[in-house]
Amino acid sequence: MGSGRLPGKTMVDLDGRPLLWHLINRLRQTSGIDEISVATSILKENDVIEDFCKNEKLFCYRGSEEDVLTRTLESLEAHDADVGVIVYGDNPLVDPVVVDEVIDFYKVNREYDWVGNDLLTTFPAGMEVEVFNVGALLDSSNRETDPSIREHGTLHIRQNPNTYSLWNVEAEGVRRRPDLHLGVDVGEDLEVVRMIMKHFSNGAVFRLEDIIEYLDRNPQLPLRNRNVHRRWRKYRQSLL
Repeated sequence: MGSGRLPGKTMVDLDGRPLLWHLINRLRQTSGIDEISVATSILKENDVIEDFCKNEKLFCYRGSEEDVLTRTLESLEAHDADVGVIVYGDNPLVDPVVVDEVIDFYKVNREYDWVGNDLLTTFPAGMEVEVFNVGALLDSSNRETDPSIREHGTLHIRQNPNTYSLWNVEAEGVRRRPDLHLGVDVGEDLEVVRMIMKHFSNGAVFRLEDIIEYLDRNPQLPLRNRNVHRRWRKYRQSLL
């Protein structure tokens, strides 16, 4: 749960349940994910995440706080997986359809080492999905020695398109909204996400298109966190 911008965000309350519960609930609606594993650090503050996973009958792997690349690999190796899918733990509104689209592209195009949807930002932030060959991730771990790169998991792969084959899945039509931020990184995000969750609290399944329609009908709402994440996205893109 280490976050200097919004401490404890993974387990913050959203509509009466932890943020992480909403993410897991949406991932359980996918057809392309065989097993869900929550990878977190060994820091004491993350004991609550492990307890949550036990209650939800989820596998929880705990590893290095700083070396996310090793933590990710070890979590995947615990499942003997040859393909990994990463969805960030602070994205409670991730669309299962978007997740499956990225997975399906990878399945049909296995010549790629890595397939994702944020090498070029076309989806709203909060919809990030990565699918990759675990062998390629292991190779990147063997090559990469810089702790600042290992801290970002698949970053070595993403930075080396001459070594690894990459593909970016782009949003089309109404879903092409890079101006929106639907993840939770700061307090302003939490406010926006809570309003979205409240609107859809009748239990019906809602997709990215539904969220965008709601925000377009309430244009003042996305303004609350827009400027914050223009700065954040510039930082992320500077890493690539």
